[in-house]
Amino acid sequence: MTHRVAVLVFPDFQILDATGPIAALEVAGRGGRPLYEAQVLAAEPARAVSSAGVPLGAAPLEAARPFDTLIVSGGQGTRGAISCARTVDFVRRAHARGARIASVCSGAFLLARAGLLEGMAVTTHWSAADEFRRLYPHLKLEPDRIYTRKGRVWTSAGITAGIDLTLALIAEDHGEAAARRAAQMLVVFHRRPGGQSQFSDALDLQARADRFSEVIAWARERLDQPLTVEQLAERACLSPRQFARAFAAATGVTPAKAVERLRVEAARALVEESAVSVERIAERAGFGEPERMRRAFIRAFGHPPQALRRAARA
Repeated sequence: MTHRVAVLVFPDFQILDATGPIAALEVAGRGGRPLYEAQVLAAEPARAVSSAGVPLGAAPLEAARPFDTLIVSGGQGTRGAISCARTVDFVRRAHARGARIASVCSGAFLLARAGLLEGMAVTTHWSAADEFRRLYPHLKLEPDRIYTRKGRVWTSAGITAGIDLTLALIAEDHGEAAARRAAQMLVVFHRRPGGQSQFSDALDLQARADRFSEVIAWARERLDQPLTVEQLAERACLSPRQFARAFAAATGVTPAKAVERLRVEAARALVEESAVSVERIAERAGFGEPERMRRAFIRAFGHPPQALRRAARA
């Protein structure tokens, strides 16, 4: 049975948010019967030109054919789209009719405005996280996630994460083998786990805390050591109390949380790319014991180390 998918766009949408999922759906059925039938929709088709200046052949909302899944694209125009009552109402009514709803990138803003994200973990492009929190402070935002899901509602991170999301949708509809074939055709990793971080915590911390970039780099080279606040403060030539306060103000996280992020990132690389035992990785990354590392992985990625290793090997 062919699964029917609608992709919602608007002025200044991100073109890969729409075409990435469409391409994944198309190649999933290549070589056999089509598994998906896709249509592109917009409240004002003539104005639905991507931020790259390239239009898609969108149909008006009123002409939508029946669909099972609605994928909402993101992009610079999302902020205008959430002010379009017809667009928001279309998303809300699609969910009420029983359709599966998924957002890519800042498309999560539209799902939030439609009231579909209550009581679930949500993600969006990391660069839009602060704005999302300001607009929807009551929602649980997890900007490090690749994608999240609760029931029929899915959200995903920025741009290429829409392909990860679509591969997960294909797996749900037609099984892992179909998703794996699609990933092979697209020449992408099959599949980044939904809980995987969107970007490097080490690089992000250094970018946000230029004053402490040397301390962060120093700590990164000594993850197997205790790395107490006192040690980090001494390196920064500050008292522990001054350092903890200034570091948190600059980075948005405590020194202890920053060290955990560095350790998790280093450990993840070893878990996914080496045959070193989990016990040994826990020691080398400074966790000391596997259980402590397992809890940190679940907090950071939503999965234990063994699950990430299995996914990488697959």
